[in-house]
This record gives sequence, structure tokens and C-alpha cells, in this order.
Amino acid sequence: MDLWTAFQALILGVVEGLTEFLPISSTGHQIIVADLLEFGGERAMAFNIIIQLGAILAVVWEFRRKIFDVVLGLPTQPGARRFTANLLIAFMPAVVLGVLFADLIHEYLFNPITVAMALVLGGFVMLWAEKREHKVHAETVDDITWKDALKVGFAQCLAMIPGTSRSGSTIIGGLLFGLSRKTATEFSFFLAMPTMVGAAVYSGYKYRDLFVPADFPVFAIGFVTAFIFAMIAVRGLLLFIASHSYAVFAWYRIAFGLLILATWQFGWVDWTAAQP
Repeated sequence: MDLWTAFQALILGVVEGLTEFLPISSTGHQIIVADLLEFGGERAMAFNIIIQLGAILAVVWEFRRKIFDVVLGLPTQPGARRFTANLLIAFMPAVVLGVLFADLIHEYLFNPITVAMALVLGGFVMLWAEKREHKVHAETVDDITWKDALKVGFAQCLAMIPGTSRSGSTIIGGLLFGLSRKTATEFSFFLAMPTMVGAAVYSGYKYRDLFVPADFPVFAIGFVTAFIFAMIAVRGLLLFIASHSYAVFAWYRIAFGLLILATWQFGWVDWTAAQP
């Protein structure tokens, strides 16, 4: 492994960790940064699977006490069973639609121009959602009903479009469906666990031939870096939303998306040459 490859792995691990759980689209940032770093091909596909696992491990660690309580409570506590059922209900739409359309979306929409347009549009939706009057009926994740979970699950499916953001879709969807800001954020984190692990297992098995021992040092750098920076992002977001709205992320999305579109429009960067 040469120094340039290690640097690419480090930067992409940082990008994954910081953006995976913020409503700004980790996939979109990965596509754009990987293109700028010229990190593509089969190695990149396998690498992305690994660093996503690093990011999700950070959430598992951060919420380990809640996970432990739910697992122990499944045999005897109705609340634990209801929470688990809600996660499964919210998870299922992504499973069905992902199996049906993931390959088509990856082939036709995984490019920086699509990402930029989705960033801008999603930013305006976030601003609109934040300005609406919030009628909250679920103050904690334990107050979520199965109908709430199903609605959030369908909202999550919008994130199949790169640049939309999985966390952004679920959090803003949760706000629109009556979840408090903290509850929508935490449920988004919990929902990420089965969603991202399921996607990683599916992709890992599908592209298992891409994992070669020679790339393991590169994967290790990305995995550890993604874990560390995802932990920072998760803790920072939970602190931030205690006294702030998501408007700052919306404006960031709009500004970043417009910057990408401007560089394309004026010919400063040939984004159309980018490969998934």
C-alpha cells in the first residue's frame, strides 16, 4: 500500500464518518470526493462496504445500553418487543424497494450531477419542514406507533436516490409525521443499524470476489477512521439538536449542491466523466 492510497482511504473514511448520520448525504459526498481523489473501480466498491460498517459500529457503540436493554427485555417486556417490531416495520420498505431497484439506481443515478440536484432540492424540503408547525405525539422512541414506523420506513426509501440522505429522509420524515426532533434523530440512528448492516451484507455477498487480502490494509484505515469520525458526528448531532434546528444543514446542502452545479455549468470540473 503506497502513501497516496493510504491518504485516499483516510480522507474517504473521514468523509463517511462525518456525513453518514448527518442529513447531508454520505453517499453524495463519497461520490464527489472519490471522484476528486480518483478513487474508483472495484476496490472502491468493496471499500465503501467496509467503511459503512465502521460508521454503523459507532452508532451501535453509542446506543449499546439501549440495545442491551431491548435484547434482554424481548422475552418479558412489551415495550422492548414493540420497539423491535417498529424497527422491523420501518426496515422492510427499504428491503423490498432496494432489491427491486438498487442496481438500476446505481447504474443511472450515481453521479455528481444527480447528487448536486438532490442536495439542493432536499435542502429546500428541510427548510420547509422546519418552518412548519410541529405537532408532536411521540416524545421518545418508545412512543412511536407502528404507523409512524412504517411512514418513516417509506421516507427512508427516498435515500436510494444519491444526494437525498438516508438520515435526512428519516429525520425530516419523522418531524412531518409527529415525532419530536430528538425522537426522529434517535430513531433514524436505530433504523440505520438493520438498514446499513443489511445493505452491507447483501452487497458484501454480491461482490465478495472484490475482497482481496492485498486491500485489507486500505480497508482497515477506512474502517477505523469512519468509526472514529462517526462517533464524533453522532455525539455532536445529539448535542446540536438539543437547542438548534436542522436549518444549518439545509443551507449547507443548498450551497454545496449549487457549487457542484456551478463547477459543471462553467466547465471547471468534468463531473459527467465520474464513474460510480
